[in-house]
Amino acid sequence: MTKGSSSVVSLALPALVVLAAEPLYLLVDTAVVGNLGTVPLGGLAVGGGLLAWAAALLNFLAYGTTARAARRAGAGDRDGAVAEGVQATWLAVGLGLAVLLLFQLLAGPLTRLLAGGPGPVAEAGEQWLRVAGLGAPLLLISLAGNGWLRGVQELRRPVRYVVAGSLLSLVLCPLLVHPAGLGLVGSAVANVVGQALTAALFVRALVREGADWRPRPAAVRTQLVIGRDLLLRAAVLQVSFLVAAGVAARTGTAALGAHQIALQLFFFLALVLDAYAIAAQTLVGHALGGQRPAEAQATAARVALWGLGTGVLVAAALLALRDVLVPLFTDDPAVVAQAVVVWWFLAGMQPLAGVVFALDGVLMGAGDVGYLRTVTIGSAVGGFLPLSLLAGPLGWGLAGVWTGLCLFIGLRLVGVLARVAGDRWLTAPVTVTG
Repeated sequence: MTKGSSSVVSLALPALVVLAAEPLYLLVDTAVVGNLGTVPLGGLAVGGGLLAWAAALLNFLAYGTTARAARRAGAGDRDGAVAEGVQATWLAVGLGLAVLLLFQLLAGPLTRLLAGGPGPVAEAGEQWLRVAGLGAPLLLISLAGNGWLRGVQELRRPVRYVVAGSLLSLVLCPLLVHPAGLGLVGSAVANVVGQALTAALFVRALVREGADWRPRPAAVRTQLVIGRDLLLRAAVLQVSFLVAAGVAARTGTAALGAHQIALQLFFFLALVLDAYAIAAQTLVGHALGGQRPAEAQATAARVALWGLGTGVLVAAALLALRDVLVPLFTDDPAVVAQAVVVWWFLAGMQPLAGVVFALDGVLMGAGDVGYLRTVTIGSAVGGFLPLSLLAGPLGWGLAGVWTGLCLFIGLRLVGVLARVAGDRWLTAPVTVTG
């Protein structure tokens, strides 16, 4: 293994643990709740989808902070990199409280909208979301903490923090859902308690750096401006996934349950593959901060190859283990039948996704988020959304929804390959806060 490949792997492996921890917990959560019945599973799909939507919409707190902190660290300014983390944390608190308030006020209408109208699934989703939404500020604080620590190439501490919170949730979830008799609410409580521990550890890390904790409104506003492209990109992504979930819900409860299982696996695998994106962000940011563009280009080539190879292996594993994995989440024959339909789509997209996610990280590290925004929106509007919306009236069901998702990945792949093949991304500006 070359030195460059070793750098990619040494950063990607701890990032993999951090990225996989939360979706792995959600997979276990889905399995625990799935044994309560189809309605609680559908409620988790609705409520969990809304919370995941908020987190993904605001994940610029991690990715944007990584790019800025890496540039400062690459230029030898560690204090400046830590300052990015402080202001990102204040921004996370403000945005998290806004999300919390939104879910408390609108949990009912939002879950009914996503579930296709009032009913037991919508009621279950509302019940879960009102409790789990209390952890929104904690979740966003953790995103900000991950961002600045990745930027200074310290990925082992986030591993400890995230694993500690996830393990606590993993222990509490089955205990609260079943022996304690809390049912679906027990899942939400376990989620919040784990997030509280992780957020506390990230805040302690900043305190130990001796950082200046004064909030700087101008710096926070700058971070909001910098994050607008990532925010818009994430918004289109999440609207697309919500539309797809809404189509699945209208197809039937079994289809919604199967969609929830496959989508949680998709998100889990996306974050696993995204480990290369985190490594790319950090390495490209450091290289460009130190005025080494050739090193940034070499990193892009390496992470693309690692993403492709890993995607092929993941696809093969999914196909080989289908009959083992599906029964872990449900024993309902109708849900199993629907899950088999989407499994081929889920496996087939993995090699393409591996390259897409890796090169997304390259462009984020370079600060070329405006281009990423345009490509993502174009791929969603031109591929994902139309097929998802047509799947209902044309009777395509889940196959139509997941065909749209595959087209979405394919269009993004064409866009990022074309960009990285040139050199304009090497000069994209990254503004850092003062």
